[in-house]
Amino acid sequence: MRSANRNVKFRCEGTLERELRARGFHAIAGADEVGRGSLFGPVFAGAVILSPDRPIRGLNDSKQLDPERRELLSQRIRERAVAWSVAAVDAAVIDRINIYQASRLAMKLAIERLSSATDFLLIDAVPLDTCIPQRPVIHGDARCHVIAAASIIAKVSRDDCMRVWDQIYPQYGLANHKGYNTPEHLSALEQYGPTPLHRLSFEPVRCRSLFPVEYDGQLDLFAREASA
Repeated sequence: MRSANRNVKFRCEGTLERELRARGFHAIAGADEVGRGSLFGPVFAGAVILSPDRPIRGLNDSKQLDPERRELLSQRIRERAVAWSVAAVDAAVIDRINIYQASRLAMKLAIERLSSATDFLLIDAVPLDTCIPQRPVIHGDARCHVIAAASIIAKVSRDDCMRVWDQIYPQYGLANHKGYNTPEHLSALEQYGPTPLHRLSFEPVRCRSLFPVEYDGQLDLFAREASA
């Protein structure tokens, strides 16, 4: 579980990547997820291998960047990275296996989809089921360039999808709150009930559903998070 204290300030300097390269690792991948606290839609994950010969200035935790800066950096990551990928795990799977396991699965899928092999993983906070050497890093998206890059491309991809879903379900305001637990979203759930893409295992959704749902996952520890 990642630390609840998001107010601690870190500098994203790529120190861990430099240390790993000094130890002989050359294809260091970062992985991170976004959308874990959302009430709607898939959880997304990104995986990125950066080249030390093509640095990207300004990489940081995607939540600390304004949308325009995220978009610009996402494009630069796609252009300069050795490899990058995005994966998603949908709401039905989240409801079945719980959001923690779904987040781990999304990151694992993103890593497996990289077009270039990796020899070490830096992951934001949680360990993954893989034989690749790895290091989970608390607040990794604010400390490691590769994790920050993974966070940025995942966040931009998810926000793009939320704008598309906003056109399908305009009454919920998804383009504004991105599916999180905001007064606007809760009011829409009260009025219209959940869509097929809402996470029915999350209490704010389940208690507003006309048809209570049984699920075999544990109650989410992140169901009440209100921000990305």
